[in-house]
Amino acid sequence: MKELERDLGLPSVLAISIGAMIGSGIFILPALALEIAGPAVILAYALAGLLVVPAALSKSEMATAMPEAGGTYIYIERGMGPLLGTVAGVGTWFSLSFKGALALVGGVPYLLLLVDLPLKPVALGLAAVLILVNLLGAKQTGRLQVAIVVVMLAALGWFAAGSAPAVESTNYADFFDAGVGGLLAATGLVFVSYAGVTKVASVAEEVEEPGRNIPLGILGSLAFTTLLYVAIVAVLVGVTDPGSVAGSLTPVAVAAEATLGRAGVVAVILAAILALVSTANAGILSSSRYPFAMSRDKLAPPSLSGVSERFGTPVASITLTGAVLLALIAFVPILEIAKLASAFQIMVFALINLAVVAFREGNAEYEPEFTSPLYPWMQVFGAVTGAGLLTQMGTVALAGAVVITVASVVWYVLYVRPRVNREGAARDAIRRQVSRDALTDVDSVAGGTHEVLVALTKNVDEARERALVALAADLVRPHDGRVVAVRFEEIPDQAPLTEDATAQSSADVSFETRAESLSAEFGVEVEADEIVSHDTKHAIVNFADRREVDSVVAEHEPLRLRSRLFGDPIDWVVRHAPCDVLLVDNLGYDDPENVVVTGDGEPYPPLALNVAEAVAAANGGSISLWYPANPDSTDQQLRTIRDYQSELSEMLSVPVRAESIRTDGGQLPRPDMLVRRGADHRLRGALFDDRPTFPGLGCTTVTVHPHETRRPPLVRQLVERYLL
Repeated sequence: MKELERDLGLPSVLAISIGAMIGSGIFILPALALEIAGPAVILAYALAGLLVVPAALSKSEMATAMPEAGGTYIYIERGMGPLLGTVAGVGTWFSLSFKGALALVGGVPYLLLLVDLPLKPVALGLAAVLILVNLLGAKQTGRLQVAIVVVMLAALGWFAAGSAPAVESTNYADFFDAGVGGLLAATGLVFVSYAGVTKVASVAEEVEEPGRNIPLGILGSLAFTTLLYVAIVAVLVGVTDPGSVAGSLTPVAVAAEATLGRAGVVAVILAAILALVSTANAGILSSSRYPFAMSRDKLAPPSLSGVSERFGTPVASITLTGAVLLALIAFVPILEIAKLASAFQIMVFALINLAVVAFREGNAEYEPEFTSPLYPWMQVFGAVTGAGLLTQMGTVALAGAVVITVASVVWYVLYVRPRVNREGAARDAIRRQVSRDALTDVDSVAGGTHEVLVALTKNVDEARERALVALAADLVRPHDGRVVAVRFEEIPDQAPLTEDATAQSSADVSFETRAESLSAEFGVEVEADEIVSHDTKHAIVNFADRREVDSVVAEHEPLRLRSRLFGDPIDWVVRHAPCDVLLVDNLGYDDPENVVVTGDGEPYPPLALNVAEAVAAANGGSISLWYPANPDSTDQQLRTIRDYQSELSEMLSVPVRAESIRTDGGQLPRPDMLVRRGADHRLRGALFDDRPTFPGLGCTTVTVHPHETRRPPLVRQLVERYLL
């Protein structure tokens, strides 16, 4: 793969970053912001600069870890995954193109103060020249940017210094008349003035000594530009009559004419044209690298990643970006669209902060030369304030950002997903946190089972009865617990409960005698009882509540959909029992040594592990951790799963091994017992329980239903199912 040449030094980095900011932010937006906030527009610029700091620090950190062309796209794609990477890449590419077009169209009114020329043809001509310059190479672009910025800053410096003596303090009266709402609205509007501060990261692959020059360039240009904005706007407000420049297309020229005369106006016009041209130039340079980087990652057609042998620039990417820029200037009301794109830029800045958290908390290789201070609070602050600023952009801007997002998602689904199989650091970070939470939950149920109710709800032969009691005995034996075996018989509502008492007495004696035999056989106390009631399910729950048992063990056949919807006694017990419930598909219990636990693609249920450990320990056996084989699993995902299983194995007191099992047919190993989680008994779990299953094993299966106080929240269950 042909690499881009590293030939941009610190002066070029500073020039690109400053030039990308000083444009519409100072020559166009102050007049619009004055209409919203009045003199408080000065504070709005300072506040906006402060709110950009987290994104500037985050992007500086990531740029030194991944100095590659693509900037924002690269960081979000690597941190948040291909889907959000596609959204960020497409959206930022459009927003930078929109801003570049706005800069060119916005600069022409200043030129028209000197000569009478048609707006669109001049803007198109300037755009064509800048596209050609970018095609010739980054070095030429950087040198042009340095020259533009030097001349522009000299003119602005003269305006500020020459106009400062004419400032009237009365023009700052009623500073906060617009209130906090007006201040925040103006801050949201002028926030885009700083959008270019991190633009240099998109050409990081072409920067010399990126570990040094990128942070210095980004943070230095932000500090300088914030001070310059505040100074220029303070002078502009101080030398003009209140409201006289609000809404003007050339506010700085109006202020210069009032203090410096015709010469000042000419200097401001020159600075404005150069500034807006430099904004467009930096916009073409950086935005063209987004399709280039996305193409290299297979998120865009491969032709966009081609690099010219002669000029060393991504010609196809620059040409596409230039064509979009020309189309916007020629056919679209650019100011409104640029405001829409600005809302998306704020959202991207929020994602940049979250991407840093994803990299640091995930398992991806990440070694930045520069690290953001006050982590993670700086990133949280940036993400929260970004979301807050979005609310100030208005419904039209938010709707535009949604359209861009939806279009990007459609592109991802149709083009990217069939070609790309990787995930971002955020997903791995969340997966690892889910694993840690699951391990903590295993510890929380390690207290043991002291009393188990074996609920016999139908006539079963002695072998199946013995199997249920044997399972319960293995659960309570480590803690010298007790098994309470109770036969529940249901009689018609019209029959009195005492009617069959005499007839049942001999049966009770027989059952108690059998319980004594089982107690001697299993080495635990087995207590026998029999309860006659009009409602078995309520009788089981009431008995469990009265005795405060730890678990209910009951024989159970898999529930059908009709049973779930219209009621099954044992299903009702699961939802209302004051304790854990273990439902046994009873095929016998004969010293099970190979006990399988399946998480069905999710973390292994703590209660299932507790049951499996007790059974394996009682029978000198081992545990197999089954997980469904997924050919689409990434290496990162498999590594996280293995780490989780390894830590889990260390926590259990019996030998443990992990096995990847295919569930799409074929021969499955036959364990002695399978322990698995029960479905969520809300309607969604009843109707859409689509987790993988392991049919035809021919062994006893225990389905565990922890008490509702120990079940993970629904959101966590959805995250677990999606990530593991």
